[in-house]
Amino acid sequence: MRTKVISLTIVLFSTILFAQCQTKTTKSSQQNSANENSIYKLFPTKNFWTFIKLDTRNGIMWQVHFTVSDKGGQGEIVLNRTPIVSIEKEVNGRFTLHPTENMYNFLLLDQIDGDVFQVQWSMDEKNRGVMPIK
Repeated sequence: MRTKVISLTIVLFSTILFAQCQTKTTKSSQQNSANENSIYKLFPTKNFWTFIKLDTRNGIMWQVHFTVSDKGGQGEIVLNRTPIVSIEKEVNGRFTLHPTENMYNFLLLDQIDGDVFQVQWSMDEKNRGVMPIK
């Protein structure tokens, strides 16, 4: 009798745990699919105060700084003003950023055409830019 109670308890806990995991997976999948269609996304850099904002339709990006101090600087700096694709080819979620080991560089991927661009952010304007990788 004791082994049946223990077995039943194990089965019950396993079922509850499985149900909780499924619920978390479903919620996570719903959030990811909603984010895939977002026009704008923020990507963290390895610098605590800096993010890159990406227009996922056309590849335009901004370097975003925030601060918790009156002395710090906050705002957006344009990384590239010119869209990478024409208006006719814009699609929500078309572009995404991937970090590299270099904290100042990301790879921008056109998920439709497969084109890749090196994105470099910096406080110094001459060190910022978006360059196609051929």
